[in-house]
Amino acid sequence: MEIGFSLGSNLYNRKRLLMQAKNLLLSAPRTTFSAQSPIYETTPVDVKPEYQDMAYLNSIVVVESELPLASWLSYIGKLEHMLGRERNIEDRNAPRPIDVDIIYAGDSIIDSGGLEVPHPRWAEREFVVRPLADVRPEMVLPEASKSVVEILASLAPDEGLRVFDERW
Repeated sequence: MEIGFSLGSNLYNRKRLLMQAKNLLLSAPRTTFSAQSPIYETTPVDVKPEYQDMAYLNSIVVVESELPLASWLSYIGKLEHMLGRERNIEDRNAPRPIDVDIIYAGDSIIDSGGLEVPHPRWAEREFVVRPLADVRPEMVLPEASKSVVEILASLAPDEGLRVFDERW
């Protein structure tokens, strides 16, 4: 099954953390690389004022995997912990060394056990939609009525979003 992951970081060596997260995703059993977007630098969304200047790096990595999605949820938690993420229950949008989300997984629609696929807010966030449009522009995700590139065209442009690294 094809799985699209969103990677984000706004602490420490952000690019290195994205690269480490990508490599850890690709080291999962029965998983192969399919595509990746450029890395974008973006302004934080829905954060406290004191975090507004802590720009994120974001990217999309696409893999083919035979692993069940429940295994991915556990694997992502371990990956994030290994790369220094500590969940902050009081402040969901606090700065973090790494954030990995499953944006889509084939045609799957799941909402159980802490796993929501497709990601519930993917289509509202240019920092997810723009890199996804780089790798899967014509894809129509489950429960969406438009392609990724059509959704991108409908979003108000994020003035703080810029290409940080084309090839990583």
